[in-house]
Amino acid sequence: MNVIEVKNMNRSFQNGKETAHVLKDINLEIEKGEFVSIMGPSGGGKSTLLYLLGGLDMPSSGTVKINNVDLSTLKDKELCKLRNEEIGFVFQFYNLVPNLNVVDNIALPLMIAGKKSFDYKDKVDECLKIIGMEDKRKLTPRELSGGQQQRVAIARALVFDPDILFLDEPIGNLDSKTGMKIMELFREINQKYGKTIVQVTHSAEAAQYGTKLVKLVDGQIQSVSENVK
Repeated sequence: MNVIEVKNMNRSFQNGKETAHVLKDINLEIEKGEFVSIMGPSGGGKSTLLYLLGGLDMPSSGTVKINNVDLSTLKDKELCKLRNEEIGFVFQFYNLVPNLNVVDNIALPLMIAGKKSFDYKDKVDECLKIIGMEDKRKLTPRELSGGQQQRVAIARALVFDPDILFLDEPIGNLDSKTGMKIMELFREINQKYGKTIVQVTHSAEAAQYGTKLVKLVDGQIQSVSENVK
């Protein structure tokens, strides 16, 4: 079952009189439970592709479907609901709120959605357990290491129990050892909890944690292959 389908997708940007064609004729299918790594040179369109897959941007032509729903047909409110509840994002920068503790940072999407965090206490506790930080719940970001901050960002992305996680250079700010521990966590989330994961990365080592490797060069998919580690 495909959870993401991309057909004949293009994305271009107008810069004065010039048009930059960032993505060209992208066709891609991602099945439920896959862990897809998208690799390629800087400026090749990887992050643009990820933002389009996650509904943060819209294609110039072609379609992006999540669970067979064409994202371009959704109203703003429906798209926001989908981004908040059905998919999760983890970025290179942790984007934690400095004056909120770990629990409140994890529960932030609930607050934004007008939910009562008390009703989700068990889910927040489960997310803390997944990231292995039950004993750090009252600490603020400045009291955490970079790896711990990224773990909190991961828990925040999981709090609505989304089907899909999108990762944009998730270990780009971490040292190699810490980064690989984070990748091990993503693999556990993929295998144990059945989450579909799509990551863009410069790291060949990080890419090997995926089950499928997509190589993107100059805005075009060069190859799609099974990944075995």
